[in-house]
Amino acid sequence: MIDVTPFMRMYARRRLGILAAQNPAATQERELLHLLKRAEKTRFGRDHSFSRLRSVHDFQKAVPLRRYEDFWQDYISPRFPVIDDELWPGKTPYFALSSGTTKGVTKHLPVTPDMARSNRQGGLDLLAHHLNARPKSRVLGGLSFLFGGSTDVVELAPGVHEGDLSGIAVRELPWWIKPWTFPPPELALIADWEEKIERLIPLALGRDVRMISGVPSWLLLAFDRLAALLGKKRFRLVDAWPHMEMVVHGGVSFEPYEGRFRELFEGSRAETREVYPASEGFVAVADRGHGQGLRMLLDHGIFFEFVPVEEIDADEPRRFWIADAEPSVNYAIVLSTCAGLWSYVLGDTVRLVERNPPRLVVTGRTSYMLSAFGEHLIGEEIEEAVARAAAAMDARLDDFCVAAQYPSRDGEPGRHHYVVEFAGTAPDEEGLARFAALVDERLIKANADYAAHRAKDLQLAGPRVSAAPVGFFAAWMKSRGRLGGQNKVPRVMRDQTLFGGLLEFLANFPR
Repeated sequence: MIDVTPFMRMYARRRLGILAAQNPAATQERELLHLLKRAEKTRFGRDHSFSRLRSVHDFQKAVPLRRYEDFWQDYISPRFPVIDDELWPGKTPYFALSSGTTKGVTKHLPVTPDMARSNRQGGLDLLAHHLNARPKSRVLGGLSFLFGGSTDVVELAPGVHEGDLSGIAVRELPWWIKPWTFPPPELALIADWEEKIERLIPLALGRDVRMISGVPSWLLLAFDRLAALLGKKRFRLVDAWPHMEMVVHGGVSFEPYEGRFRELFEGSRAETREVYPASEGFVAVADRGHGQGLRMLLDHGIFFEFVPVEEIDADEPRRFWIADAEPSVNYAIVLSTCAGLWSYVLGDTVRLVERNPPRLVVTGRTSYMLSAFGEHLIGEEIEEAVARAAAAMDARLDDFCVAAQYPSRDGEPGRHHYVVEFAGTAPDEEGLARFAALVDERLIKANADYAAHRAKDLQLAGPRVSAAPVGFFAAWMKSRGRLGGQNKVPRVMRDQTLFGGLLEFLANFPR
């Protein structure tokens, strides 16, 4: 196998030079005006007078915020599956299937040829940043293991297909990189996640894998299978893939998993690189070390807006963009894309950590705020509290979720109920109580509203923690038809029926 890393390194130098010279605001305004020009003759463009818009301000006045349901009702479903010149010029060849983690509604999100190129450019930027940080890297001297969903797609109409976004991305890979990717096409079609692990992991064990990408929880399942094949209780990545250089992850907060991955990396030169590739568009990649923010992709066919979270449902919310968004504010992120989604409320919440170049951290979902009793916790605060509690107890987590537990009698306070799957042996009752106290202590320090509601246990009692056996969340997700791929365990469950079903599944789960 020829090592193409030197060729990629030449590309990386040119690309990083372009990025270094970028003016963020000018780049984004130019990107928006280009998008408007391309789409001015589409039905959406005519409906919103794109040909008359000359600035970001014009655009924000003419195009209101919309959610997926608005696009589906007004522009996609009437002519689905053949969407031609509705939102973006030409016929949309792909629809990515994406399920909302809280509502479970399957979305059909348009993926145009321009969006496929945008996604590929995001991957190339990721490689460029890795090569800049690791000048002696040989990451493309071996295989890149794309551990995502099935590449199988369903033909809805001539030239129109639907399927998993990661599968669509694999189908749209440039020809020159396909020989360096794993798994082979016939195995990449496998949709059943358990079968995928059982067939791919033994085959990958004997290969020179240098990069692997996937959702952290599903990567851990794959690594557990590797450990079993090697018969090692204390498995490390170097035991299977001594030349591993990069583990690419995204989709959920990495913080709760960081301890387990740190152990897996012992003796390895591998590094983690976080990405933010939503089904609607590739938002950002890590250009620096873990925890230092993700660099936004400003010239990839996406225009970004930011709405203060507390205003997202207001009649006239304030809308900021790269030129005037402020660091340290919790925003709902809004996209206008080369797939034809305009002022689209993505559903994620973010916080800028730098403005030039713009870097952000994902703080949660607009639906992942936990405020059943007025405590106003955001996903980032919950993730951090759980991760710190685990670290303080030297415990390792596989996954967790939390929901409100409402009072059963008048006068009782409510509380939060965490279900936590620990890796290995779970703490005993005393340990779980300590874990709950550590989570509570961190949240009191991090959030004034939570602290006020926790005062003297009058409005909100201390959290409750239930331990789930190893494999519980994977089994629960499988029972719902949501195992693997881009599916994630909903960390904050506001749907009491969904949480009640999870507790019932836990009560009947073998221990």
